[in-house]
Amino acid sequence: MEFKDYYEIMGVARDASQEEIKRAYRRLARKYHPDVSKEADAEARFKEVGEAYEVLKDPEKRAAYDRLGANWKAGQEFHPPPGWDAGFEFRGGGFTAGDTSAFSDFFDALFGRGFAGGGERHAAYHARGEDHHARILIDLEDAFHGANRTITLQLPELDARGHLRTRQRTLKVHIPKGVRQGQRIRLAGQGAPGMGGGPAGDLYLEVEFKPHPFYHVEERDLYLDLPLAPWEAALGAKVKVPTPGGVVDLSIPPNSGSGRKLRLKERGIPGRPAGDLYVVLQIALPPADNARARELYRKMEREMTFNPRAKLGV
Repeated sequence: MEFKDYYEIMGVARDASQEEIKRAYRRLARKYHPDVSKEADAEARFKEVGEAYEVLKDPEKRAAYDRLGANWKAGQEFHPPPGWDAGFEFRGGGFTAGDTSAFSDFFDALFGRGFAGGGERHAAYHARGEDHHARILIDLEDAFHGANRTITLQLPELDARGHLRTRQRTLKVHIPKGVRQGQRIRLAGQGAPGMGGGPAGDLYLEVEFKPHPFYHVEERDLYLDLPLAPWEAALGAKVKVPTPGGVVDLSIPPNSGSGRKLRLKERGIPGRPAGDLYVVLQIALPPADNARARELYRKMEREMTFNPRAKLGV
């Protein structure tokens, strides 16, 4: 997937005001509108400009996009870093105009999964405030034990001159035991203030787990790649295995191959029912980095009738 420099597409500086971005869009939309333009690539450029404007006209999308930094170049291979948009606080409302189905994969990767929530806007004089939304990154261990954490959120805003800025606020949050990835934590009254004395909206925090050095998560289940020596896999063994609840002894059946899964029941994320921990066996080969090791490998080659490609008929 290629990175798109929306500022370059619009022909504006990264610190451009919202009014400057609006003027650039109007000029380019007139230039490339398929009904009037004589440019050979008018339709493609019109869609590209529309996509760039969809992001840059919205302070929240623009602030999140800006977090990616100016180090990426247009056309460069790109994949969004994990948790790239965590910590931004967004008002409800979602996309405000246009059909985004024709936008690029780049746009979809950044903004195509419920970005900016989807709450309702209220225009009445006496009305409840908007709900706000944010994604937060937590340690996997917090889901096992629960925790109280202090988080800092950034709320994108426009200053009096139409330039983008972010306002920070700090909140204390209780992470419930057993929380799952994608689950939302509701903080009542922490959204936007109400109008005309109406109640404040709520703040919804969508939970994501930080990358873990050992485990990856699927729903409530955990998966752990466990390296084994060849003789442990072939002969069977009892080995130590880390789990979020502590180290346990695991029996490896004889003649176990790479990719075999061993299930540790209810060692996953707590819940009703609790998840499981799946240990995925991976055979690690000792290096042949000295004369003694190389001779042992040659002895195995001579004495063992083993063809790893037998199933391929070769």
